[in-house]
Amino acid sequence: MANSTLALDVRGTDGKKTSSVDLPEGVFGVKTNVPLIHQVVVAQQAAARQGTHSTKRRGEVSGSGRKPFKQKGTGNARQGSVRMPQHKGGGIVHGPKPRDYSQRTPKKMIAAALRGVLSDRARGSRIHVLESFGLDNKPSTKAAREVIALVAPGKRVLVVMDRADSLTEPSARNLENVHLLFQDQLNAYDVVVSDDIVFTKAAFDDFVAARAVKEVSK
Repeated sequence: MANSTLALDVRGTDGKKTSSVDLPEGVFGVKTNVPLIHQVVVAQQAAARQGTHSTKRRGEVSGSGRKPFKQKGTGNARQGSVRMPQHKGGGIVHGPKPRDYSQRTPKKMIAAALRGVLSDRARGSRIHVLESFGLDNKPSTKAAREVIALVAPGKRVLVVMDRADSLTEPSARNLENVHLLFQDQLNAYDVVVSDDIVFTKAAFDDFVAARAVKEVSK
């Protein structure tokens, strides 16, 4: 893109423009690398797995170690123990055991995947910035629902807040198909599974500032 920044309207609780913010091209205007995003999302899903599944092998199930019947003369195939897998109540062959599913993912890959998916949402006009939710010093689920429905047409909405915001979370946490994150928790998976991303103005400013600091520190 020719410009280093892109303009995005900041909207009030009535859906009308109140001001504008710049979308840095380094965060919201990069090429979307789909294989990279897929790898990072799969790694994040794998890391969320508990890995506590467990089955009992032949040596762990209860039961006698004796032969179920004599070796010869019965006409049946020889059997060494009632705990063998083919018997009822026997051990499980190659069953799952506790394990760690996490994958090593470099921080640069994680950051690049987030930039790529945010850029994709920006190109689709799926990123929105709200001045505020218009809450008068107390939570209001009704107010949050009305504002989100006004600015974000998608079925699944990700709302991004700043750490100092104590009203948005209790107001929107019970809304169906709305997921809440602080700006420093934003990740590729939650963006991928969301149709629209709604930033509060304070959260957007903090997010962009944090990315600028990271770029400078490289």
